[in-house]
Amino acid sequence: VQLQASGGGLVQAGGSLRLSCAASGLTFSSYSMGWFRQAPGKEREFVAARRRGGTMTYYADSVKGRFTISRDNNKNTLYLQMNDLKPEDTAVYFCAAGAQILSTSLSGEQGYRYWGQGTQVTVSS
Repeated sequence: VQLQASGGGLVQAGGSLRLSCAASGLTFSSYSMGWFRQAPGKEREFVAARRRGGTMTYYADSVKGRFTISRDNNKNTLYLQMNDLKPEDTAVYFCAAGAQILSTSLSGEQGYRYWGQGTQVTVSS
């Protein structure tokens, strides 16, 4: 199984980026997918998740209204559209996949079995 995150970069505050996570080696539609991030000196934290079935999405309070998670099961790809970026969004962003995750557990790392390598997002003020 491989999760390849891409799309990170350097952007000014107020700008936008779209992250992608290309998945291979798994039945993508059968997995719930999540984005997490880790800033320097901080623990990894939940950003957003999309369940394997239906259209339910979940967001951390810090990104609600600015970030949108989506998935294309035909392309085996997960996306994170990030708008109105702030310096505090600076972090390495990771995508993750888990097959059996309760909705109440999507924000926790434990349910995710597979992780991508991360892509750096830097927001300048």
